Amino acid sequence: MTAAGIARLAGVGRAAVSNWRRRHADFPKPVGGTETSPSFALADVEEWLRTQGKLAEVPLRERVWQLVAGHPAGAVTALVHAGCALLLVRDRRAAWPALAAVPDERLAEVLPVPLEEALTERLGAERAVRTPSAAELTPSVPLLRGVVELAAAAAAAPAAAPPTATGATPAPDTTGAHDAYAFLLGRHLDANPRQYTLTPPGPAALMAALAGPAAGVLDPACGTGALLAAALPAGGVRGALHGQDADPDLAALTALRLALSGDADVRVHAGDTLRADAFPALLADAVLCHPPFNERNWGHDELAYDPRWEYGFPARTESELAWVQHSLARLRPGGTAVLLMPPAAASRRSGRRIRADLLRRGALRAVVALPAGAAPPYGIPLHLWVLRRPVPGERPPAELLLVDTASDHTPTGAAGRDRLDWPAVEAAVLDAWRPFDRDGVLAETPGESRGVPVVELLDDDVDLTPARHLPPPAAAEGAAQLAGVRERLTETLRRTRELTPPPAASPAPGGPGR
Repeated sequence: MTAAGIARLAGVGRAAVSNWRRRHADFPKPVGGTETSPSFALADVEEWLRTQGKLAEVPLRERVWQLVAGHPAGAVTALVHAGCALLLVRDRRAAWPALAAVPDERLAEVLPVPLEEALTERLGAERAVRTPSAAELTPSVPLLRGVVELAAAAAAAPAAAPPTATGATPAPDTTGAHDAYAFLLGRHLDANPRQYTLTPPGPAALMAALAGPAAGVLDPACGTGALLAAALPAGGVRGALHGQDADPDLAALTALRLALSGDADVRVHAGDTLRADAFPALLADAVLCHPPFNERNWGHDELAYDPRWEYGFPARTESELAWVQHSLARLRPGGTAVLLMPPAAASRRSGRRIRADLLRRGALRAVVALPAGAAPPYGIPLHLWVLRRPVPGERPPAELLLVDTASDHTPTGAAGRDRLDWPAVEAAVLDAWRPFDRDGVLAETPGESRGVPVVELLDDDVDLTPARHLPPPAAAEGAAQLAGVRERLTETLRRTRELTPPPAASPAPGGPGR
C-alpha cells in the first residue's frame, strides 16, 4: 500500500504519514515501489498503527481495497478475479458456502469450474473475461474471501453502502455483489484519472434517455461501460447489452460491471471495432457511443470499400464520422443512435458531404451543444448527435433539431464543471427533443432550440453548429424593460435641464458690448 493508503486508513493527511516516517524509527520499512513513491505491507502498517493507538481496526472496505491495490498481478487482475467471485455469489448463492469452507490452499483449485459455468451463463462462451486458472487464483484467495464478506456487509446494511464513483444505479441485489464491485471499480477509476476517459453519469443518463427504451443496446467503444450501465435504469433493457473495446482490460471490467448491475444478457468483446467488428450481423434497437476523438489511425487505408460507409467514405481526419456510420449500420430500421461528438465534427469542411447525405436521407435528427465541463475533454463544449436509421419507404424528415445549452449553462472558473447545473441542461434538451421526436417540428425558443428546415442547411458548408442557426434570445423583460429604460432616460433629461444654469443675458443692441 502507498502513503496515501496509509493516510486513508488512519484518517489523516499524507503529511502526517511523512512525519511518522521521519520521527519513528520503528515505522514499517518499504517493501516495494520507488524512493519517491514507496509501498508498504498492509499487515505491517496495520500492526504499527494499532500499536501506536492510531487505529482500532482497519475498515473492511479499506482492507479489501488494499488487497486489490497491492495484488501481485496488478489491480486490474485483482478486480477481474473479484468480479468473477461476486458474479458466482450473485447468480449461484447456494454454491458459495461450501466453497468458503474449503481451505485456502484448495479453494484456488476448485474455483475454476464453477467460475467457468457462471461466466458462460451470463457472458457467453466467447467473452472478454477469461476464466482464471488455479495458479492465477492462488494469490487472490484472501481477496476473494474479503470481497464476498464485503458484499455480505453491503447486503446487510444497504443504506450504509458507499456511493458508487462510477455513477451506476444499483439494481436490486440481495447479495450486495453490485455495491461491493461498484465501490472497488470506482476506487480504481478514481485512482487512475489519466488512464481512463470516463463518460460522466449525467451525460450518460441523458444519452440513454434520448435513445429511449430498447430491447437491446450496443456501445461499440464501451470503455468502462458507463453508457451501457445508464441504459439499464433508463429503458429497462429486456434483451442484451453488447459492447466492444480495443482495451482487453476495460472490456473485461465492463463485462463484469454490467453482469453485476442487472439481469440483462451481457455480450462484451475485446478488439478494434472499426477494423474487426465483433457484431457484424447485429441490428440493435439503440446504439450509445462516446468514440475516441481525432484518431488518424482508425483504418482509413484498409477500409476504403467497407459497406458501412453508406453516406460516404470518411476522410482520414474524420474518424468520428466513421463511428457515426458504424453506429447506423448496427441499428435496426427506426433504431436510434446517440453519440458524444467533438464540436468540430459539425463544421469541418472535410466532412460536409457526409453531413449533407445524413441530412438528405433523414439519418441525422438532432445536434445538441452541451456546456463546457459536461464531459471530457472538459474545456470543450461537446455535441450530442441523435441519429435514426431510415425506414425503407418512409419520407425523410423535413427538419433537423438544433439545441444550444452551451451559452446559458457554461460554467466559469477552474472548478466550473463541478458547478454545472446539469439537471437544467438535461431538462432543456429533453423538453426540446421529446415534442420534436413526436411531431417532427418544434416551436422556436430563441437562443435555445429550433427545428431548422433541412434545405436551409444544405449550403456549401453544411455547418450544423447550433449557435450558428439559432436567433439570439429575446430580452429578458421585453416591452417592460424598454419602458423602464424610457422612464429612466426621461428622468435623466429632466434632471439635466434642472441642473443646467440658464444662459447669460445678451447685451442690448448698440450697448457697450457692440
